Amino acid sequence: MYGLGIAKSLSVTMRRFVVTYVDDLRWLFKSGFGGRYTPEALPERQSPSARGIFTIQYPNEEPPLPERFRVFPFHVIDPETGKSRCTACGMCARVCPPQCIWIKRGKDPETGRPAKEPAEFYIDVSVCMSCGLCAEACPFDAIKMDQDYEVAAYERYDSLLWDLDKLTKPQSHDLALHPSDYATDDGSSS
Repeated sequence: MYGLGIAKSLSVTMRRFVVTYVDDLRWLFKSGFGGRYTPEALPERQSPSARGIFTIQYPNEEPPLPERFRVFPFHVIDPETGKSRCTACGMCARVCPPQCIWIKRGKDPETGRPAKEPAEFYIDVSVCMSCGLCAEACPFDAIKMDQDYEVAAYERYDSLLWDLDKLTKPQSHDLALHPSDYATDDGSSS
């Protein structure tokens, strides 16, 4: 009884092992000996319908990221004014579950009243859990989610506490990451 279960599990392992090499050979011949890790092969080999076991040789090859992949937030610069869209309303800091966003509202130098821009804005990416709630809650679309996941560091206080200068990117960066968000029904971009 126990021997039959062990034999069955070993047969599954052997089948995966053999199918992996058969699939590697199929892609090797299909790509004209150009390699089985070509950009044309990666989406199909990583899909749920793929056969065998597939490993990307990271960091020499990077996996293709889906459009909805998100890691850390960034500030969007308004292309018309050249300034950040952030009004320091604090909605992003209120909805952040790990409370890793800190905002200090700026002051108008003439009147001394609060201005609609942040004087200081920090995100501690070592605490950020990449949930994207800050981007959803922002009423001015000032925060979007980036796809840059290579942020490893030996220390956390200098390189993983991002200020407004580190967080600010142009709207064209977001357009390149999420083209379907900017496409309309007629195929043009807004």
